[in-house]
Amino acid sequence: MSKAHRGKGIRELFAHGRGECPVCKRYNIKVIYEQEIDGEKLKVCKTCKAAIKHGKKSLVKAN
Repeated sequence: MSKAHRGKGIRELFAHGRGECPVCKRYNIKVIYEQEIDGEKLKVCKTCKAAIKHGKKSLVKAN
């Protein structure tokens, strides 16, 4: 059977959920994971979300 509904939730997002991660500054990757950084909720990439969870990256917004 085909997988017709895979990724349906991000098709509605702007640019299909792709953009620049505010933590690692990589561009054109999926930024769909919400993370609270400096008191505000930002969307980050999958690798940064995992790194923040495991304490490998700090929660201070990169400049």
